[in-house]
Amino acid sequence: MSTYPLENQIGKLLNERKLMLTFAESCTGGLVGHRITNVPGSSEYYLGSVTAYAYQVKEQLLKVRNQTLTQHGAVSRECVLEMARGVRSALSGGFPLEQILGMSISGIAGPGGGTPEKPVGTVWIGMSAPDGEWAWHFCWQGDRLQNKDSSAEAALQLVVWYLEGKLPPETWSGENLI
Repeated sequence: MSTYPLENQIGKLLNERKLMLTFAESCTGGLVGHRITNVPGSSEYYLGSVTAYAYQVKEQLLKVRNQTLTQHGAVSRECVLEMARGVRSALSGGFPLEQILGMSISGIAGPGGGTPEKPVGTVWIGMSAPDGEWAWHFCWQGDRLQNKDSSAEAALQLVVWYLEGKLPPETWSGENLI
């Protein structure tokens, strides 16, 4: 893995590919957007993010279908794909969708909120890109802050790998992340 922070690599790679980045964050609460905007010049390629914690915000701003939330829940493959698609469209800022990469994160950071089917640490990360859509499932074992950090790191790593043309299969579970 490179010694350069992922957020520094992202800007260079997005500019090379002539792409812009958007994020929809739930359990990370804006952490990814914070990391990206720590890089000077990020306004050249980062359009913004939506921190969509409540179902109503997911539905209204990101156009996640109520049926998706009631059938699958916010922490699901279906939801993060709709979130990624929605943020890509909502924050396009007039740019053509073919130039925008949409990412999303939804999960259970803890310490409460887990169920037997979706224990604390369960996270889904979605990607909506000009050439396809993907989602990855993770089950982190840390505390709340560690789970948020791991989720943000995995999302940034997925952006880098996508931009490098090295996207892992959707079965990637976060091994060798750090």
